[in-house]
Amino acid sequence: MSRVCELTGKGPMTGNNVSHANNKTRRRFLPNLNDVTLMSEKLGRSFSLRISAAALRSVDHRGGLDAFLAKAKDTELSDRALKIKREIAKSTEGAAALSA
Repeated sequence: MSRVCELTGKGPMTGNNVSHANNKTRRRFLPNLNDVTLMSEKLGRSFSLRISAAALRSVDHRGGLDAFLAKAKDTELSDRALKIKREIAKSTEGAAALSA
């Protein structure tokens, strides 16, 4: 399982451990990934995703999974998240056609 957020694309970064004697050794900074289940209001079902804690806060801030995916760039999203975004867009188009 890769250590990449499915919504933001955030992955491992590299840097240095610096000792008191100023010795530098390479290290990795891993993203804080969590397995969460997010509900889509438009589709009426839930999706299990592996996202970072920062992405979870962003989803809450934007008003849910549907609103977050509507504004998200396709290049940052994983294949699963992109599929969910397309399903939401398709259901929104269908609802708009029925109401018109």
